[in-house]
Amino acid sequence: MVIYSHSRLSTFEQCPFKFKLRYIDEIVPEIEKSIEAHLGSIVHNTLEWLYIEVQKENLPNIEEVITYYSENWETNYTKDTVIVRKNLTDKDYFNKGVKFLLDYYMKHQPFKDGTIELEKRILIDLDGTGKYKIQGFIDRLVYNEETKEYEIHDYKTANSLPTEDKIATDRQLALYSIGIKNLFGEHREVLLTWHFLAHNIKICSRRTTEELEKLKKEIIELINKIESETDFPAQKSVLCGWCEFKSMCPHFGGIVRERQKGLDDYPTVGKYIRN
Repeated sequence: MVIYSHSRLSTFEQCPFKFKLRYIDEIVPEIEKSIEAHLGSIVHNTLEWLYIEVQKENLPNIEEVITYYSENWETNYTKDTVIVRKNLTDKDYFNKGVKFLLDYYMKHQPFKDGTIELEKRILIDLDGTGKYKIQGFIDRLVYNEETKEYEIHDYKTANSLPTEDKIATDRQLALYSIGIKNLFGEHREVLLTWHFLAHNIKICSRRTTEELEKLKKEIIELINKIESETDFPAQKSVLCGWCEFKSMCPHFGGIVRERQKGLDDYPTVGKYIRN
């Protein structure tokens, strides 16, 4: 049984061909990581570390936060990281992250906001039978003692700001709210909170019970569509420039290179290998 995720669903909607390469054929892309993905990952890791330290009653100062960010950037950055925007360099992206963290730190310190879990895994059974399951990871889960509601916090490092309609119909955090209600009670109020770090603002939204039930049905329909698909056509969009499978895409004259099997595919062979 396949356990889906918001990312998996979005990949199919964006480009069925990309979905097939990544999730069905398990093709290893030539491009492993973009600079935007690297930036997002390191900023997320740094904020997670910050809140872990706060939970241990140890509030790092801003210099310690930036030092942690810098060291993780250097450790995980590789020279083959793709930079699509040719007018920018890796230093420009690094400095973006510094500004994101500095703005966030000054706005939210001392971070005593009721955070109860970080990178919390959520598993959602959409129809109650176990046939349609979705999993995800909440960046930060808060219980607000004043409002008596749970808050799902998500960090965004992209430059763009979504429209009101986009926020009102966002699927990812709405899905997570279903998981939180399953865990803590359907009567629980859940606040969806996005931190748009490039703009140093947060946007909040809520979903009604009716909206969540409608979302469940829509996702079940989407999963059924995915599992009945046989063609998986490539679909061009503005996101193609950042696609890790662009070199294999027929729209760009690409050829699919089959995944090379390794020792992980033959677990019993390992005992014969001499180190």
